[in-house]
Amino acid sequence: MNSWIDFFYFFICGAALLLSVLALWFTIIMPGIDRWSKRFFLLFFTVLMLNCFSALLETVLLRYPVPIPPVIFLLVLESLFLALPLPMLTVYLLHCSGEDIRSSRLFRAVIVLWAVYFVLVVASPFTGSFSYITPDRQYFRGPLYPLLLLPMTLTMLLNLAGTIRRRKHLSRKTYQSFLAALLPMTIALLVHTFVDVYALLDICIVLSALSMYSLVLSDQIEQDLCQQREIARHQREIARHQREIADQRASIMVLQMRPHFIYNTMTSIYCLCNQDPVKARQVVMDFTTYLRKNFTAIASSEPIPFSAELEHVRAYLAVEQAQYEDSLFVDYDTPHIRFRVPPLTLQPIVENAVKHGRDPYAGPFHISVRTRKTDSGSEITVSDNGRGFDPADDSGPHIALENIRQRLELMCGGSLVISPGDSGGTVVKVTIPDRSPASGEETYEKTKDSQTV
Repeated sequence: MNSWIDFFYFFICGAALLLSVLALWFTIIMPGIDRWSKRFFLLFFTVLMLNCFSALLETVLLRYPVPIPPVIFLLVLESLFLALPLPMLTVYLLHCSGEDIRSSRLFRAVIVLWAVYFVLVVASPFTGSFSYITPDRQYFRGPLYPLLLLPMTLTMLLNLAGTIRRRKHLSRKTYQSFLAALLPMTIALLVHTFVDVYALLDICIVLSALSMYSLVLSDQIEQDLCQQREIARHQREIARHQREIADQRASIMVLQMRPHFIYNTMTSIYCLCNQDPVKARQVVMDFTTYLRKNFTAIASSEPIPFSAELEHVRAYLAVEQAQYEDSLFVDYDTPHIRFRVPPLTLQPIVENAVKHGRDPYAGPFHISVRTRKTDSGSEITVSDNGRGFDPADDSGPHIALENIRQRLELMCGGSLVISPGDSGGTVVKVTIPDRSPASGEETYEKTKDSQTV
């Protein structure tokens, strides 16, 4: 190195080479970009890397006593590598615009200009009019050197005009990426036409390509995020529809109350009016509470306090006990009630137990309702000593319980598990995960209500 200018040129060429290698590496490892763009930038940065390497090698060889022909060959190779990215940008522009390359007039014009440039570069060592190297290895620009740069400059101007013309067909960031790549390169070429800034031209092209790559990458990542948000929105819509379907099934279940249950209740009330008027009034009150809770549940689309659901269950079982006074016994052990459940969660479970578990020929039917607080949430257990039901059976109880399980999952992330009891019967366990209390929720005191009827 003979002067600070030599050192500066060497430093610039080395920096451009390092940046192009890093860009190539990031293109290889970076996710979030489509396959076509990834292949394009791999080839694009490979060409830039070869251009920077040949420029660096040519700069070194000019400072050492080596034969002139290899230096001239590297100079020609560097000039071709310098111009090769220009038609590549045209191809990428047409791809992003959705145009057919084979029928594009812009692409044909750029190819013609690049062919002219190729001929001039290959002919330059034999004429000396464009550039030449003296015997003491000094590089000089010839009088026709601006003519050599004219095809490249026209190509850049065509690409710039084509980008502006197609801005409506490009996303905002893609349009900005082309401007970020084309404007500095065009300005650098215009300056290089009059002033020798060859090394600066190399690093300018690499930096422009990097800025273009970063903008394209961010645009595609943004598009991927939009697609993910759209998928998430679609999944929420599906969940909402499933929840609506589950709520509609619950509403139908309420409206389709067992006719014989209503008939038997009314008959019991009729008989009790003469036998035990006080008890008749109590059954009327319990039946009214049961009906009110049923129809209130139709209008409720959010989880309700467990105490309200428990009141519904008590009213239902009180009405059933009026009919099966000596054969139905209920035990409540509910110290924990400060949580919420989807409407019509516990009552249909208890009704299924009474309807499908009770055997009139097997002695008294016992049903137990218990709650407890766990580390992760709340737990409800409904157990009975009835005949149980076959897990392979697809009849009414399974349909109703599956509907409850679906609504638990959709509305509060809960679960429902059915298992046989240790001494016969069935155990249904409902788990409700902890959630922060909704605003305005009532404060419930822990109570223990253990009662055997």
